[in-house]
Amino acid sequence: MTPSTEKRSTDKRSDRTRAAILRAARERFAAQGYERTTIRAVASDADIDPSMVIRYFGNKAQLFDSALAIDLRLPVLTAVPRSDLARALVRHFLDRWEGDPADDALLVLLRSAVTNEYAAARMHEIFASQIAPALAAALGPEAAASRAGLVSSQLLGLGLTRYLLRLPAVASLTRDEIEDGLAPAIEAVLEPNKPMAVRKSG
Repeated sequence: MTPSTEKRSTDKRSDRTRAAILRAARERFAAQGYERTTIRAVASDADIDPSMVIRYFGNKAQLFDSALAIDLRLPVLTAVPRSDLARALVRHFLDRWEGDPADDALLVLLRSAVTNEYAAARMHEIFASQIAPALAAALGPEAAASRAGLVSSQLLGLGLTRYLLRLPAVASLTRDEIEDGLAPAIEAVLEPNKPMAVRKSG
């Protein structure tokens, strides 16, 4: 085996080990949250020595960050008509949570954030670093600075009540019902000076 071939083989083994650790970590964090998950348990699930987890990721906090490196994959909001921004955000997050069952890192983080300050700070960082800039591009920096937090709280509240707590009043709603109910509230935050539309009955 040549040195270059040997290096490629070592790199592949390293990639497989790293992937196995991250997969085991996501499953543990999802099932037990941040506090109860241990390096030893993750290593056991990945069928490796705990020292290997430390070698690749340092400590539990760094492993948590790596396992839950989250891209919200927000749409380009500047391409969305301003009148449809609220609905576009609701639709996107419904797609984000429901579209790919294997990509549940956002819900794993939300579950941990309910009881752990580190996870909560990580969630705050993700939303602050991604929601605010996206809104700034669409609304302007001043508007985004004052409204991104409230928009984030409404979207996170949806995730918490529908997918984690599974409150019947929310979990039983169709996507269209959620969009119709939540979008006007988000629109009121995005456009606080805009008169609220009155829905006509009948």
